[in-house]
Amino acid sequence: MHDSKLKRFFQDFYLIFVLIFLYAPILTMMVLSFNSSKSRTDWGGFTLDWYRQMFQSSSIMDALYNTLLIAFISALVATILGTVAAIGINQMKRLPRSIAMGINNIPMLNSEIVTGISLMLAFLAFGISLGFKTILLSHITFCVPYVILSVMPKLKQTSRYTYEAAMDLGAGPVEAFFKVVLPDIMPGVLSGFLLAFTMSLDDFIITHFTRGAGINTLSTLIYSEVRRGIKPSMYALSTIIFLTVLALLLITNFSPEKSAASSAKEKARRSRRETARRILLVTASFCVIAAVSFTTYSHYAASRSNELYVYNWGEYIDETVIEDFEKETGIHVVYDLFETNEEMYPVIEAGGVAYDVVCPSDYMIQKMIENDLLAEINFDNIPNISQIDPEYMERSRAFDPENRYSVPYTWGTVGILYNDKMVAELGAEPPDSWMDLWDEKFSGEILMQDSVRDAFMCALKALGYSLNSTDPDELNQAKDLLIRQKPLIQAYVIDQVRDKMLGGEAAVGVIYSGEMLYLQELAEGKDFHLEYVIPKEGTNLWIDSWVIPKNAKNKENAEKWINFLCRPDIAKRNFEYITYATPNKGAYDMLDEDLQQNKAVFPDWDSLTNAEVYQYLGDEADSLYNELWKEVKSN
Repeated sequence: MHDSKLKRFFQDFYLIFVLIFLYAPILTMMVLSFNSSKSRTDWGGFTLDWYRQMFQSSSIMDALYNTLLIAFISALVATILGTVAAIGINQMKRLPRSIAMGINNIPMLNSEIVTGISLMLAFLAFGISLGFKTILLSHITFCVPYVILSVMPKLKQTSRYTYEAAMDLGAGPVEAFFKVVLPDIMPGVLSGFLLAFTMSLDDFIITHFTRGAGINTLSTLIYSEVRRGIKPSMYALSTIIFLTVLALLLITNFSPEKSAASSAKEKARRSRRETARRILLVTASFCVIAAVSFTTYSHYAASRSNELYVYNWGEYIDETVIEDFEKETGIHVVYDLFETNEEMYPVIEAGGVAYDVVCPSDYMIQKMIENDLLAEINFDNIPNISQIDPEYMERSRAFDPENRYSVPYTWGTVGILYNDKMVAELGAEPPDSWMDLWDEKFSGEILMQDSVRDAFMCALKALGYSLNSTDPDELNQAKDLLIRQKPLIQAYVIDQVRDKMLGGEAAVGVIYSGEMLYLQELAEGKDFHLEYVIPKEGTNLWIDSWVIPKNAKNKENAEKWINFLCRPDIAKRNFEYITYATPNKGAYDMLDEDLQQNKAVFPDWDSLTNAEVYQYLGDEADSLYNELWKEVKSN
């Protein structure tokens, strides 16, 4: 008896452990969706603001609409095609059937990234512009094999003699199929539909490679926001989706069972009602799909001359600015997001999607110029260029030598963020040099950027070299220095540096200056201060600028967009929203004096004497950096 109780205890303990492991992250996300603070470590009080923001956000609602629509249509079409294909395969002899099923299984075993790239190349080869229709076709193609795999076992369980008997009794082939075969295989068909719907709903890779301008699903929208950190409104959306799915599961599993029919007549009536219900459901589904598909296709495929296709970083503009631009100009903005320069570049290079205006970083602009991907800007259409401080135009010459292709949008530096209280407790001096990141007093308290160029920048500058060095000896010295630093590092991070520093989990970290206003606001009331310093050896001064791709179809509209964003009042609103420093002198003059004097955001030029702009170093140098970075990370 004792052994039985002990065994039961361990079984229950294991079950509870698994449930906690599975659902603790979801519960954490749900709690954060009600946290008034944007921090993932501090509780700021209960709020429903993130839910309100979610429903008011056009980008989230559009992404949700696209996600559900694509998943539903692709699952239904894939179910029809897959069921028909499964019936055909089932009629084959053993060897051809085995070959067909082997071919069917290849896409499921194959890497999704291979499938996504292959589909993208196929569309481009046939001159099909990437857009809503290419995502839909890709999802249907991707889902069909899963439907076939779900339906085939049910077909094997179905007796062909039942179908032949129905034919002998006078039923036609179609009637025999719907009355005899379909009811038998319906569980497999429904399983295939649900599996296809789930696969489509959750897909990112194939959508990422085959989507066009202005089209986001939830997966691509969330992915594009990683650079700036996922907004709490996405927690709210995820919570609603989880609770909806949970409610559907509970309703499905705990609905009362139907009592057995009391008579043959009742059975016949119920059968007729069930058949009518199924016919009505199928007809309604097709009508809904036809109507919504036509509306969506018209929305995405109609070529309006007064459009503007914008490609920008996630969370990199005040959405009300877009609305005001549309109202003032009558130009419809199709707004799309990317996460990294490296993600953006192949999209522009391939030309499958013709964006009119893009916002890359300095070194990527240089690469695009060298590869003849950009159009010269007609500055006669941008009179507000006079509002851009000449200092930033001069700095831009490092990547755009004649200032012909770009207009500065935001800028900033990379520096060291430190917790004054923790630094004092560790008996260290406040950092003012990159070499302080190698101080053993900070062992286990250092956060480094998980970025090859930023990490090597810290080491190269510490050694007195240029951050754009391509000298193998200098780069190997920087590599050795980074390897020597690894025992002192707490973690390589990206946006997590914000939450870790706010939570007092680390003493120092490498960070972008644009995060400082956000951090200073959240650090108010704490028993420590977060200070930002630009090391004396110099740092990276980065500039993100607007450019116009060479294949832009609405170049004049793009120039109107750039001119609009250069207007001081608009530049000021964008600065207040994204908190990255503005190069617009008119906007700067409109800011409160305390913001103008915030040296973390707007440092004195004296502190930027040794600052450099990242440059594109060429494929060979990039390969060398990446190889050395692998050695650092794997050491």
